[in-house]
Amino acid sequence: MQGDIILDYTMDEQFTTLKDAIDLGIKLSPAQMGQFETYARQLIDWNERINLTSITQPSRIYKLHFLDSLTACMAIPNLVNMPLSVCDVGSGAGFPGIPLKIAFPAIRLTLVDSISKRTDFLKRIVSTLGLDEVTVVTDRSESIGQSDSFREDFDVVVSRAVAETRILLEYTLPLCRISGRTILLKKGDVMDEMRDASAAMSDLGGTNMRTVDIPTEILDGDRKLIVVDKLTETPSKYPRRIGIPAKRPL
Repeated sequence: MQGDIILDYTMDEQFTTLKDAIDLGIKLSPAQMGQFETYARQLIDWNERINLTSITQPSRIYKLHFLDSLTACMAIPNLVNMPLSVCDVGSGAGFPGIPLKIAFPAIRLTLVDSISKRTDFLKRIVSTLGLDEVTVVTDRSESIGQSDSFREDFDVVVSRAVAETRILLEYTLPLCRISGRTILLKKGDVMDEMRDASAAMSDLGGTNMRTVDIPTEILDGDRKLIVVDKLTETPSKYPRRIGIPAKRPL
């Protein structure tokens, strides 16, 4: 990234995020830091009207939302200045997609959430921050996974949704192009989840499931990324119809 780094010691949460983002190999310009500040303020304001997050202290927003989202870059090669297409499934209040877009403006981002109140917020924050090449979609992941407009169209698909891995793979892998990659932001012990998801991964055209551990000096809480590469085309029957992946995981 370009731009000088400015440390504002009067804003502890920004300073902490900036320091830890440097540990991730990210340099944030003053303009980018301003975008994060605006994002945090808008999130807190909107959260008084609609339920977007239980985390409302600015310092915790920077650490547990913004920095946590940025850790996804550890599993995405060539992210800086590369126009990769990225889809954020179950985006909610924009995590991890919008922090990644702020830090890496060259990406082309699609944000997907099924709740219109959330996507209203996403559209507003995208406009307020002046982010270009961002598409906001109000729909279920099962539906867009069967859509010609989105199916197997993305270099990277990310999800921070709270669901087990085999469910998330059915939501995300159909959206990945061959040689693309799915990244799931997780925490805690995920070995059982990964073992249970092995067959689903293969059925959906994925391969090489592995974890990337987030160093505790960057972010504590035993956080990690589950990464799966897209090897072959996903069979047309996946994803199954709305609600079935969660009710009957592969």
